Amino acid sequence: MKQRFSAPERKPLTRSRMTIVLLSLLVLLLAAGFLALSVGSVAIPIGNVPGALLGIDGISETERTIVMQIRLPRVLLGLLVGGGLSVAGVVLQALLRNPLAEPYILGISSGGTVGAIIALSASLGAFGVPLSSFAGSALVMLLVYGLAHRRGQLDTYTLLLAGVMIGAFFNAAILLIIAVFTQELRNAFLWLMGNLSSARAESVLIVGPVICVISLALLWHAKSFNLIATGDETAMQLGVNIRSVKRISYLLASLLTGAVVSVSGVVGFVGLIIPHMCRILFGPDHRLLLPAAALLGAAFLVMTDTLARTLIAPAEIPVGAVTAAIGAPLFVYLLRRG
Repeated sequence: MKQRFSAPERKPLTRSRMTIVLLSLLVLLLAAGFLALSVGSVAIPIGNVPGALLGIDGISETERTIVMQIRLPRVLLGLLVGGGLSVAGVVLQALLRNPLAEPYILGISSGGTVGAIIALSASLGAFGVPLSSFAGSALVMLLVYGLAHRRGQLDTYTLLLAGVMIGAFFNAAILLIIAVFTQELRNAFLWLMGNLSSARAESVLIVGPVICVISLALLWHAKSFNLIATGDETAMQLGVNIRSVKRISYLLASLLTGAVVSVSGVVGFVGLIIPHMCRILFGPDHRLLLPAAALLGAAFLVMTDTLARTLIAPAEIPVGAVTAAIGAPLFVYLLRRG
């Protein structure tokens, strides 16, 4: 199952190149954000968006309410979810040295979905659903980690296989719960397909700091990921504490995925496609790859969520369905490119 994972050689990373790339992606993210705040079932002129955000006179109360209370929390949540999934995907691909590794292949999302559906069935409320989802993700994380931790080391082969098997088990549990217990089938299926329609300012405030802190902690290990990508033996000879870096990075990437799943449900392909695109565009150096993936992933999910809520407005499509429709053909194209 494990594949040889190598990235194309690129010229050395310089501070000026890194600055240009990240600033360009930041501009793309801001453009996507302003567009998302402008379009919808009620169109708002894009020139009025800054005024609505800043509370400038001359903007109608209706426009200000739509921007601040409905669209802004959703855009911010999309930014956090897309960036978090992309960072987790980069880290897992580096740790496992497998181009098919991504946040959901380790079963973490399945555990989070089970927790969320149980909470929906029990009507635990707005805060009960994300908390139950995070608890389910943490349970799967501990199970997979316990199975993969052998003789004091984290076995990446076992980690991948354990994640797939436990994920399959929890997916079966999801279908059982929906078939037998769940009354709110629509909400459960929306969670399975990924959905940002329930975005609230409280959700952003709860998961935002978690996602940002974990992403920065993973960025701190960027140089170690560069060495691990060349092979464990080489990395050890160059002074990397393989056991410690792998253990900490896996736990952090798992917690990051669990935090995302707790507020968005299952949004697939982002953690698989975005790292590949960034590696092709910007090279394999994780010092640039991690922040670039975070920005591009954030912009990608904000744009796909905008499509999801405008294509058949006033109804909307789950954002996970849109990311799958875009991500699957794109991944096939990347595979054919080798």
